[in-house]
Amino acid sequence: MGKEITVEKKAAAENGIGRLVITAVSMLLEVLLWVLLFTILNDYAEWINVGTRIFAFLLVLAIYAQNITPSMKMPWIMLILVFPVFGVVMYFLVGTNVYTKRMRRRFQEIDRLLLPLLPENEAELEKIKEEDGAAGNIASYLAANAKYPVYQNTDIEYFDDAAKGLEAQLKELAKAKHFIFMEYHAIEDKESWHRIQEVLLERVRAGVEVRVFYDDMGSIGFINTNFVDKMEALGIRCRVFNPFVPGLNLFLNNRDHRKITVIDGRIGFTGGYNLANEYFNLTHPYGQWKDTGIQITGDAVKSLTVTFLEMWNASNKKGEADEDFQQYLPEIRYQAKEDQAFVVPYADSPMDTLHTGEDIYISMANKAEKYCYFMTPYLILTDEMTQALGLAARRGVDVRIITPGIPDKKIIYQVTRSFYHGLVRNGVRIYEWEPGFCHAKMSIADDKMATCGTINMDYRSLYHHFENGCFFFRCQAVQDMKADFEKTFPQCRDVTECYRTGRSSMLRLEQLFLRLFAELL
Repeated sequence: MGKEITVEKKAAAENGIGRLVITAVSMLLEVLLWVLLFTILNDYAEWINVGTRIFAFLLVLAIYAQNITPSMKMPWIMLILVFPVFGVVMYFLVGTNVYTKRMRRRFQEIDRLLLPLLPENEAELEKIKEEDGAAGNIASYLAANAKYPVYQNTDIEYFDDAAKGLEAQLKELAKAKHFIFMEYHAIEDKESWHRIQEVLLERVRAGVEVRVFYDDMGSIGFINTNFVDKMEALGIRCRVFNPFVPGLNLFLNNRDHRKITVIDGRIGFTGGYNLANEYFNLTHPYGQWKDTGIQITGDAVKSLTVTFLEMWNASNKKGEADEDFQQYLPEIRYQAKEDQAFVVPYADSPMDTLHTGEDIYISMANKAEKYCYFMTPYLILTDEMTQALGLAARRGVDVRIITPGIPDKKIIYQVTRSFYHGLVRNGVRIYEWEPGFCHAKMSIADDKMATCGTINMDYRSLYHHFENGCFFFRCQAVQDMKADFEKTFPQCRDVTECYRTGRSSMLRLEQLFLRLFAELL
């Protein structure tokens, strides 16, 4: 049996690496093909060359007029003005997507059915607004704009290590009686997943409905292409988001970056970790791995369930949608241990004009009075967030950000560091976690409110990916997160003063150049 598993692992790894190579080569060839085609046409006739430049200028005006942050517009404008042919080709391959309108329509249709099923919980909203203006404002924003209500009768448990979250998930998965929903950006068909799969298979045999959903690009280096068929053969319903097809949707930026487990509509899990060995420190490609998560028990799990059902149904192209959502949104009998806690699970989608993830991070900084701490693997900020963090620090708030000490992607690491100077000159303190790569995505303010979820502080998470998070107020999990931050700071090197001054001219030039392409990373 062990030998068979080993062979399967090797085949999956080889297949994943092969698909990655095909992906990279296909992307490169498509870019080169279009650039070469337009270059030849421009050289062939002067009127084509003039027409291309006029079109490039009109495109620049159209981009400038878009209602998006200047941080997203300026790199495209500069690229197109300096390299018209290359810039125009890259913009239409990367900056826009022909599938977006069709995807947006599908998500709007499913949201019209799903979101009204969530309770309004007006009494809970009024209560949190009366008890704390800052937390009440954030809860009001989520309820009014993202359409996710605030709940009580909910307990949250914070995990300062992904391995602890995995053990808790395995324990609760084994108790499932009705359904299990799992949605993850990346699944690796190795030891960690095999432990989960064993429990899922046992639950399937007990009559539990099990669904697994993953992002193809996120998992491309981890699993074999027959993973869906393998799960279906075991009785596990399985779907993949946005399958990679060379030459057709190479540059589709909208990836499913969510991490959700829902059990019977009563217990849910989310956080930064995917279901792959490195997240649980079974392998160490970048030193030690730091990740966090939360377990949600009680009424608020309903929002996690709706978030999963949105993606599951909107991404289905075969017309096999759920007909009865209510069966997955049961009225549960639960008495919370913390009767004063407020919890708001929420989702963020690139299919609308709302940037929920960024707005919540900015609000955390704006509402903080004493301190506001962040932990993120990538730090590629818009001007709006940079200004909010700097303004909070200038108001006297202790603003700190923890980033990795060992990068997983060196180019992105350089771009992350390019933002340090602009932050520290306004009083923000930057820490790099020396043991390795911190992948956690969380924030906390004033010992009373916090967020934990999948949302990195970078353009991709804030503008391009499907994400989810959870805002919670006045509960033990906030104090546990604070203790984790206090334990983590001594493990970091404080690089604040290093980036206040002292960067060489060449380093500054290199970082500024990389920032031009930050939106593409």
